[in-house]
Amino acid sequence: MLLAMESYEPSTWGDRLADVYDEMLGSMALETEPAVELLAELAGGGPVLELAIGTGRIGLPLSERGLEVHGIEASPAMVEKLRARPGGDRIPVTIGDFAEVGVEGSYPLIFVVANTLFLLHSEEDQLRCYHNVAAHLTDDGIFVVEAHVPNPARYRDGQAIDIFSLEPDRVMLGFSRRDAATQRVESVEVWITEKGIRLFPSRDRPVPPAELDVMARRAGLELRDRWSDWQRSPFTAASERHISVYAKQA
Repeated sequence: MLLAMESYEPSTWGDRLADVYDEMLGSMALETEPAVELLAELAGGGPVLELAIGTGRIGLPLSERGLEVHGIEASPAMVEKLRARPGGDRIPVTIGDFAEVGVEGSYPLIFVVANTLFLLHSEEDQLRCYHNVAAHLTDDGIFVVEAHVPNPARYRDGQAIDIFSLEPDRVMLGFSRRDAATQRVESVEVWITEKGIRLFPSRDRPVPPAELDVMARRAGLELRDRWSDWQRSPFTAASERHISVYAKQA
């Protein structure tokens, strides 16, 4: 039985995290510069659309390279942080659920990074996102997804506890429950510091690359490339994450 999160909305995760989001990113092994480098190459001349742009970790450096960057973000608090950063006011951002892809026009590159696609916590929403992305790609456009490869074996009786950080003045823990039938995971990340305790709830649906490929095909897209990192290292059975590139079916 999953945690009761009746009040959980698409904006909940971002709104609760906005003031510490960049700090959280700093504790994660994210490849920002290689990601920007490859995305800029794949974008050609742009424009580009980032789903769940957040505080602009990727979008801002792309904009600084001269690309026209648009974003979608569910959390107004996240967008406020983006606007406060140098150049953040130049990026048009649509507030809303990124599964809707509620923007006008077509893009040669649409992308979503850092497992964020999984925050769409139902199969229907994930498939809807693929369909809407396909409708906003140019004929030769591509959709790039960065995500981890789920490992269901890490859950014992559908539950898992993680230690994300263990420092003298801060402990970051994660408590999760997984529904094997729906692949939905509901979690609460707990930060314990000398200032007190903070809780960050999340609801996601991590699925393997093969399932993403099925959704892509149902939306009229097909896998063009898949790497294990932003340096284009080969994706293998041992890879823990993937960079997948989808294009319109011939």
